[in-house]
Amino acid sequence: MSRIGLRPIDVPSGVTVTVDAPTNTVYVKGPKGELSQPISRLLTVKQEDGKLSLERPNNLREARSQHGLARTLVANMVEGVTKGHSKSLDIVGVGYRAQIQGRDLLLNMGYSHPVTVKAPPGVTFEVKADERSRTQQIVVSGTDKQAVGQVAADVRKVRAPEPYKGKGIRYTGEVVRLKAGKRAAAKK
Repeated sequence: MSRIGLRPIDVPSGVTVTVDAPTNTVYVKGPKGELSQPISRLLTVKQEDGKLSLERPNNLREARSQHGLARTLVANMVEGVTKGHSKSLDIVGVGYRAQIQGRDLLLNMGYSHPVTVKAPPGVTFEVKADERSRTQQIVVSGTDKQAVGQVAADVRKVRAPEPYKGKGIRYTGEVVRLKAGKRAAAKK
């Protein structure tokens, strides 16, 4: 039984949730924007007293597998249109730079050319500089959690942290395990 799917979703004031019955699509509109998500036809969405709940008609495997997923997707949409989602990345390495160019992100990561990461609709970039440690931080934010995570992964992929010195782009708080290298092996 899905414990996540059984939990109701609190709908804050200022957020409207509508369900299009023929396509079984949930539309959420709030102060930060509007999102939509099609959900499985096996599930029904009920809204009462400022709470939203997803119910399934039976305990078949397919209905159970979609129950928790659909509830989480709708809850992320409600959170996205009220608070928004964000992911932050750190740039580690001498000479590695990031800057905003219009809506896009321009990265100088040691290649012969700068790399431009386009911002899809609803996603914004912000670059912060930490003077103490001389690193930069990129904050990817938006209303759609999936889009924010995908763009953050695309930015990280430009120069993933290498295993010997740890230079590159990493998520804030990510631990990069460093290898010893040739000199440590020769000393043994």
